[in-house]
Amino acid sequence: MSVETPLWVPSAEQVAEAPLTAFMAEASRRAGRAFSSYAELDAWSVDEREGFWDLVWDFCGIVGEKGGRVLIDGDKMPGAAFFPDARLNFAENLLRGSGSGEAIVFRGEDKVERRLSWDELAALVSKLQQLFVSLGVTTGDRIAAMMPNMPETVAAMLAAASIGAVWSSCSPDFGAQGVLDRFGQIEPKVFIVPDGYWYAGKHIEVGEKVAAVAEKLTTVSKVLVVDYLGTSGDVASGIAKAETLDDALAPFAARPVGFEQLPFSHPLYILFSSGTTGIPKCIVHSAGGTLIQHLKELRLHASLKPGDRLFYFTTCGWMMWNWLVSGLAAEAALLLYDGSPFHPNGNVLFDFAQAEKMTYFGTSAKFIDSVRKAGLRPIDSHDLTSVRTISSTGSPLSPECFAFVYDGIKKDLHLASISGGTDIVSCFVLGVPTEPVWSGEIQGAGLGLAVEVWNDDGKPVREEKGELVCARAFPAMPIGFWNDPDGAKYHAAYFERFDNVWCHGDFAEWTAHGGMIIHGRSDATLNPGGVRIGTAEIYNQVEQMPEIVEAICIGQDWQDDVRVVLFVRLAPGVSLDAELEKRIRSKIRTGASPRHVPARIVAVADIPRTKSGKITELAVRDIIHGRPVKNQEALANPEALELFVGLGALAR
Repeated sequence: MSVETPLWVPSAEQVAEAPLTAFMAEASRRAGRAFSSYAELDAWSVDEREGFWDLVWDFCGIVGEKGGRVLIDGDKMPGAAFFPDARLNFAENLLRGSGSGEAIVFRGEDKVERRLSWDELAALVSKLQQLFVSLGVTTGDRIAAMMPNMPETVAAMLAAASIGAVWSSCSPDFGAQGVLDRFGQIEPKVFIVPDGYWYAGKHIEVGEKVAAVAEKLTTVSKVLVVDYLGTSGDVASGIAKAETLDDALAPFAARPVGFEQLPFSHPLYILFSSGTTGIPKCIVHSAGGTLIQHLKELRLHASLKPGDRLFYFTTCGWMMWNWLVSGLAAEAALLLYDGSPFHPNGNVLFDFAQAEKMTYFGTSAKFIDSVRKAGLRPIDSHDLTSVRTISSTGSPLSPECFAFVYDGIKKDLHLASISGGTDIVSCFVLGVPTEPVWSGEIQGAGLGLAVEVWNDDGKPVREEKGELVCARAFPAMPIGFWNDPDGAKYHAAYFERFDNVWCHGDFAEWTAHGGMIIHGRSDATLNPGGVRIGTAEIYNQVEQMPEIVEAICIGQDWQDDVRVVLFVRLAPGVSLDAELEKRIRSKIRTGASPRHVPARIVAVADIPRTKSGKITELAVRDIIHGRPVKNQEALANPEALELFVGLGALAR
């Protein structure tokens, strides 16, 4: 298929039914001029931020008092304040549904399946709220959870938010030190844990780890153990200050949930950076900023409507969990899955999609590539009639995977590659359901965000690689970092490179279609001969080859320059001989450029990745340069780092 032919174009009916179209009509009415394209609407949303965000509040039906002012100090970043007079409660906006309709469907890898109606979810939140209040939790206190992606986790977050407590979570596969590196910084009052979890066909007990963590979280007054494996009583009995959640909730009867009305900027979440360069940064996000940004993305960019069925494959340690849960505010049912997406095989999530009539299927680029390489074709094996959108994030989606989605999964759907991060608990660039999908491209910037690509001189560029920045303040900017009273760490993270401009750390490029390609993280870009090269450009080539399962590429300091080193994990039975090396280099030279061709190619048995599945180029770069990797607890497989120590191929 020609690159000048879109992979998908929405039909006139699809465009007419998209909430974005209704929003554009209302924006035209308020602005006093007709917007005939997404590009025109986007330009207005950036130029007239007050009018735009005021309309988002009204269009999405945010529950609360909006107040008279939309934005003050809008030219300051950080320092701008959105809706400074508003009062709202995040949980109240998510619990707007009622009745017997489904709010949550949970499927665990052990085949447990549970369903909660809106009324049942509200009842559970009510009991949890009463429990937290009885434990002395008040506005601003922290509640920390090391939990699977299950209904109790969602309900506990909503109960925390209902009284103005600050929620923070990670997944139960973190090691004890990784949990302490995160929660030890924020001094929680309540610690919520499971008795264990399932992964790849195995039940994994966590009692010893919970005991070790709880002993050192000295501010915790109560450990609540949620039953999943059927051993919560045994786990709780071995931990001081612990009680099963069932026992703790027993004294309380459900009643209407009370909602504390709080400022727009009140803290809601503490999320953690997943890097391997030191103790994770504690990023504090506001209730109002998170709510309005998520509603904008879910309603306008994801086209969610009441009754839709929203799924994202995520753990509670990744920001996509926070994004997924906000789907309740769009009155969508949440489809939660906990476990391996490849147990017993790569069809399990498509089985879930078919059985539950999923409308929005969210996953990672790595998952799509793994399904492709496994030779699976859900288009032939599953009825995915209900699926309107497939969303991909976590890393850049290759052109081959774009093509595979339409060839191997479903022909008529909106493929939304999205990119943002923990830093903003949302997206800078994402899907636009009324526009064509072009191979290898994210469709456009999020409305209301002044997303630009700047060169090294701080000048905006088009069809040229540079730094992804946001040139104006936006509601989903963090409040700041925890334990950073003067804001020095926060400023250094995003505003040091370009003053008063958010520098996100992505190496990006606007395309001729107005879309964006992310070429990798800026701090992982290669610089041979002084030319910046994005690692994603190399992965897009080599991972097309059936001999290569996955790859990781770094720049090695060498003879007063930097040389490109490519590590490859090979398919079973394949060896890296001279002929394969030659074909790899030829593929990169013709598909990318001669400058992308690696000086060294090395086969490795495994590649280190973070808990959320992202390969860790910086950790590998540190290892081969003899530098310690400071935060190995952030890695899902830290033992893989040993494979990169003392490689003879890199000494010559």
